[in-house]
Amino acid sequence: MTSEQTAERRSRLVCDPAELRTLFLFEKLTDEQLDWLCADGRIETIEPGPVFREGAPATCFYVLMDGEVVLTKQSGGAEIELVRTEHHGAYAGAWMAYIGDKVEQKYNGSMYVTRPSRFFVLDANVFARMMHEWFPMAVHLLEGVFFGNRNTNARIGERERLLALGSLSAGLTHELNNPAAAAVRATAGLRERVAGMRHKLAMMADGKFDPESLGALVRLQEEAAAQVAKAPEFTPMEAADREDALGEWLEDHGIGDGWNLAPNFVQAGFDADWLERVAATLEGAPEKVFQGAIRWLNYTIETELMMNEIADSTTRISALVDAAKQYSQMDRAPFQVVDIHELLDSTLVMLSRKIGDGVRVVKEYDRTLPPVPCYAAELNQVWTNLIDNAVYAMNGNGTLTLRTRRENECAVVEIGDTGPGIPPEARNRIFEPFYTTKPMGEGTGLGLDISFRIVVNKHNGDIRVDSEPGDTTFTVWLPLHRPEQNQIDTESNAEGQS
Repeated sequence: MTSEQTAERRSRLVCDPAELRTLFLFEKLTDEQLDWLCADGRIETIEPGPVFREGAPATCFYVLMDGEVVLTKQSGGAEIELVRTEHHGAYAGAWMAYIGDKVEQKYNGSMYVTRPSRFFVLDANVFARMMHEWFPMAVHLLEGVFFGNRNTNARIGERERLLALGSLSAGLTHELNNPAAAAVRATAGLRERVAGMRHKLAMMADGKFDPESLGALVRLQEEAAAQVAKAPEFTPMEAADREDALGEWLEDHGIGDGWNLAPNFVQAGFDADWLERVAATLEGAPEKVFQGAIRWLNYTIETELMMNEIADSTTRISALVDAAKQYSQMDRAPFQVVDIHELLDSTLVMLSRKIGDGVRVVKEYDRTLPPVPCYAAELNQVWTNLIDNAVYAMNGNGTLTLRTRRENECAVVEIGDTGPGIPPEARNRIFEPFYTTKPMGEGTGLGLDISFRIVVNKHNGDIRVDSEPGDTTFTVWLPLHRPEQNQIDTESNAEGQS
């Protein structure tokens, strides 16, 4: 809207001190103060339409005298109506001007008028001067409350993040310990098996195998090593039946501890028919040579199985480290454009110990969802809190559902659980600072208040909850376009052209 259009929509009227006294904000002022307000302020009639927009520099303080105003705020990519009022004396605008440049002076919402409305208007600097001159004690008290609350929230937030980090670090340490211990155990066992194979090689060097049998046995060894990599998976019952059959076969062929060897051959996918081929290859050889060949093949199978275990364990460790880096956003810019699904998956990995085996995780991801501009590390705190709360509500048993979709110009993330639901008396309080339904020491330490502030204040999004017994869903809206993204795109283009 141009300045000419604005001027057309507004008309200045005579300011009457007696009328100002009818406004509850000014009813206790002296005649001199009311005269001062009329001299430095003004009466304006504003035609229907926007008066100021959220995020614009806060330049004026408005008090409604006649008419109707609507106050709105952006949430989840949409403009939400907060207040619609005709109340004589309702005020909005630069009411925090008295704090000065200690905080960014912007309108924290938008205001519209629905019909021609009359306002008393003070410029922000005039309003600030009035407050400091007339109410210095009140200004100090208000500043103390404002900055005190902000500092308290910041310190509590830092402490809660540290508590959450400690909880997640303990879980990650536990998750890393299992594959690390498995790799150490497999390495020690591998060393023993390799030593056993060296002893069997000494037996072969004594000439107890003829060249043809030795060549056939080496081919069987290669076949055994290759078979381990593609071994089928058996049910516990199938594996037990096969172990019984192989154990009997080995006993019948003079292998004294065949019952100990049978599980390895079964795990590799071998059966009695394959062992018959080994026996046919060594037909006529002394019993000791046959037993040595069977054990040599067993060492080969065990060696391959242990190397697979080491590979699986180290891969698991590497995946956990990658997930931890993704979760913490280590060595990454605070603001970035990311695949929201990577953030959700890394959070699931970090919380896998808490989730446990009793919770079934269902992912319903919309993979067509474009990357989301966000503060990734802080969003991971939101996912951590919502998932941890869901698992806690289900008491370790139930279904955890993570769902993503696009709605208008927002990415939407839904996190649902099959717990008993949130009691009605708690539903309206869950986003309050320091409010919790968990016992002391339970949870991540990240309250829903922090999640709300990250989503709503930091990302201009929205977070809501719908809950009934057996179905509780937290829904988060995140805008797909943000000013910070434009800065990133500009920097990327500049780098590409340099």
